[in-house]
Amino acid sequence: MKKKHFVTLFFVLIFMTVLTACGGGDSETTAPDVEETAVETPAEEVAEEPAAEPTTVPAVEPTEEVAAEPTEAPAVEPVATLTIWADDTRTPILLDLADDFLAEYNVALVVEDLGVVQDIRSQVIIAAPAGEGPDIYIGVHDWLGALIESGLVAPIELGDVEGQFVQSTLDAFTYTDGNLYGLPYASENLGFFYNTDLVAEPPATWDEVLQIGRDLQGQGLVEYATAVSTGPLYNALPIQTAFGGYIFGQDDSGAWMADDVGLDSEGEIAAVAWMAAAVEEGLMPETFDYETAHSLFETGQIPFLMAGPWALDRIRASGVPYAVAESFPDGGAPFLGVQGFMINPFSENVLLAQAFLTEFVATEEVMQKLYETGLRPSAYIPVLEATDDPDLRAMGLAGANAMPMPNIPEMGSVWSAADNGITLAVTGEQTPEEAMGDAAEQVRALIRGALAGMVNLPGTFQDQVGCGAQWDPACQATGMAQGDDGLYTLVVDLAAGDYEFKVALDGDWTVNYGSDGAQDGPNYTFSLASDSTVTFTYDPETHLIEIATE
Repeated sequence: MKKKHFVTLFFVLIFMTVLTACGGGDSETTAPDVEETAVETPAEEVAEEPAAEPTTVPAVEPTEEVAAEPTEAPAVEPVATLTIWADDTRTPILLDLADDFLAEYNVALVVEDLGVVQDIRSQVIIAAPAGEGPDIYIGVHDWLGALIESGLVAPIELGDVEGQFVQSTLDAFTYTDGNLYGLPYASENLGFFYNTDLVAEPPATWDEVLQIGRDLQGQGLVEYATAVSTGPLYNALPIQTAFGGYIFGQDDSGAWMADDVGLDSEGEIAAVAWMAAAVEEGLMPETFDYETAHSLFETGQIPFLMAGPWALDRIRASGVPYAVAESFPDGGAPFLGVQGFMINPFSENVLLAQAFLTEFVATEEVMQKLYETGLRPSAYIPVLEATDDPDLRAMGLAGANAMPMPNIPEMGSVWSAADNGITLAVTGEQTPEEAMGDAAEQVRALIRGALAGMVNLPGTFQDQVGCGAQWDPACQATGMAQGDDGLYTLVVDLAAGDYEFKVALDGDWTVNYGSDGAQDGPNYTFSLASDSTVTFTYDPETHLIEIATE
């Protein structure tokens, strides 16, 4: 099942020898369990010998009791324990490896289910520096910037198995220092879906997308040509990259350059202008909404949709006839997200952790199971090439030139500014040049630290109090003021309704707190039965908010 790697095994065996030696100078090493098996010789192969004459032996009374010899050697205690933090999908697969790992290295494997992947990061941030974290944890490649800055992830060497992984997934887990920080197991990116009853072949260009939409609209068959889900920066990136737009520049080695912000580049503005023109002509809805976009496609009201593998179950269940193209119009590139295993640098078992990943996880059998349960294209080439799912295969091909989500911390400053800029442009509130220029300047200001120290309450009420859009951690209108008592307050007038928000620091999402006071915790929620003045009070010690209304 596993492939041996001499160098890794050498160091691991040294590590295990040291552990055993430290167990006590006078103690003896106990042999592993050995099951005795009687070997019977066939009767016909036994030579006949004359029977020996009986000999009379005088009876002797025993003077002391003789202890019976044990038939089995006592079990050997594991020399170490390797702990993994995983999500509920991957935990059972990893647990199945415990017996083999124990037999091979005499190391116990403990896998703890932390629920969803996003919950793992917040727990690692708290536990790892205190020496209470796991040896290995599952995560997403775009966590790297924050994790590396905090010293919470160790470089990894994959050795001979490295060539078995899709190169773009390795690139995603490679940081600007050139080191690899994760063993990838799955990737995800948008695919280009088209309705096969309405369109015989996928269009080659974005202009052709609109022309097909016009023709079908003229026949009364569709409502729009296409629609974009919530978060246009992510969900419309294949349009932006097709026109030459970009987020951050890259140097010759492929490292992201945070000082080269591309949101106001010529290509980005051209792409946003294309979307604005499509909205103005009635070929795209002006709202970026997940439910709207998917409902339109699933009911045959749009012929084209950009969606990820997470939407496959829903689209398949709708019964709409569809196929996934193997590329995007004009060669547009989607974002690439990669999931993988990372090693805690505070672990005392770093070498064992690496051996477990390269010898027990990086196998076709385990990678196949991870693929089957995750509904994501595999990062492991033998599994990816053997997949019989045409949708995932097509998405994998469409993502061959995908842009790995920038894994630098500065990416946290981009999302809200870019989404708001695109929204303001397509709704006609600003020109594409003005909207994307403002968005780029906001990102540059955040990167310079111009909003360092800001405590903000981004949420669903921001558009009522002077912000350009919701969920904007850099909007000055929802910035909180600090009082003499050290607490922060914000007072706003809101209409009756249900609301959600979080606490965000320094104008971006890198550091945020939810309703439990934990980093990346769940949204706060509150409801107003009538129009009210709402006072929010934030305690920087507990990271909790109190809400008062009048």
